[in-house]
Amino acid sequence: LFQTISVHAETGVLPVCAVKIGLNHSFYSPLHFGTFPTVNTNSPSCFPSYLCLVAEFSGRDNACEKTSYMFLRKELPVRLANTMREVNLLPDKLLSQPSVKLVQKWYMQSFLELLEFENRKPEEPHTLIEIRNRHNDVVPTMAQGVIEYKEKFSFDPFVSSNIQYFLDRFYTNRISFRMLINQHTLLFGNDINPAHPKHIGSIDPNCNVAEVVTDAYETAKMVCEQYYSAAPELKIEEFNAKAPQIPIQAVYVPSHLFHMLFELFKNAMRATNELHEGSKEGLPLIKAKVTLGKEDLSVKISDRGGGVALRKIDRLFNYTYSTAPTPSLDSKRVPLAGFGHGLPISRLYARYFQGDLKLYSMEGVGTDAVIYLKALSSESFERLPVFNKSAWRHYQGGPGADDWSNPSKEPRDTSKYKAKR
Repeated sequence: LFQTISVHAETGVLPVCAVKIGLNHSFYSPLHFGTFPTVNTNSPSCFPSYLCLVAEFSGRDNACEKTSYMFLRKELPVRLANTMREVNLLPDKLLSQPSVKLVQKWYMQSFLELLEFENRKPEEPHTLIEIRNRHNDVVPTMAQGVIEYKEKFSFDPFVSSNIQYFLDRFYTNRISFRMLINQHTLLFGNDINPAHPKHIGSIDPNCNVAEVVTDAYETAKMVCEQYYSAAPELKIEEFNAKAPQIPIQAVYVPSHLFHMLFELFKNAMRATNELHEGSKEGLPLIKAKVTLGKEDLSVKISDRGGGVALRKIDRLFNYTYSTAPTPSLDSKRVPLAGFGHGLPISRLYARYFQGDLKLYSMEGVGTDAVIYLKALSSESFERLPVFNKSAWRHYQGGPGADDWSNPSKEPRDTSKYKAKR
């Protein structure tokens, strides 16, 4: 059944809100839930981007509930089925962990409910809301499953590489899955946020970036003060190359941007507090710089938290690595760090609409974290994993031999190489 659904592909004429990606499978990306002219899918130039269409058709009056419903009832099972098939390619020992089994159970239940959803009326979004809420704790639960496996069996490089590859794809699919459900329920259900009446679903056509930066900082500051009783202050600067003196705005999903910034501020505050604890000079500022150019909208968060060694930078994006103690899932406080999922998932949010997240660090000084977003909404396409033979082969092959020389982890004993006399 999963195989039949996961290779589902429509042919012929589709609404313009469908984007075909990949070679062997078709995923249909809901660019904007409105009424669009039909176009031939053979034309490579007929697919505008998600955020571009929202900007163009910015208003609830243009949205068509039936079109959205027809799209979701076919698309959601496809994405869910592909995720479930890929889960089964993980090592058996990882799949046997209680937390991973629980996540699988949630996905199976949601999949069966989505099959029933196909026969429901568009006016009944309750199933979608229930499915979305069921998956609220997928990230910490899957993180716990990885920790359980690591404690029992440790990791070899091949397993670690496969888990990294899988989780990047798994969490990206989860981001897209929630994006589709939220867009539908916010536009057509009773799930409307009265504080943001101008939002189109979960998308803000005039997202003030500096305001989101401030909101994320204030929230991270509150969490930080629970652990350290102090938090560094923030200084924000804006550089708008397109229109100087005008606040930088973008068509974007504020909750995605908030998630990334909140994680970066947490990391910066923790590093700053631990390095400068007890300092007579107090905690140095955290600086945020928001810039807008022709192609990129960038947000840089700079701290004086001591930085990270170059050889450790890549590890910070590894799901199995964290510099903080593992927090308890039962804790009532929001964990400041410890699961190792914060940075890699934040990078997935940035990459979801063709952006990125980079770290630049100077050990002994501090770290600059830069979020790159597309300045033009017309370039903000969804970036989604495709389940095909190449993905399948990634899990089957063994680790390749390193084709570059690696320095020894320990100093060499030069006495072994003395010439005999």
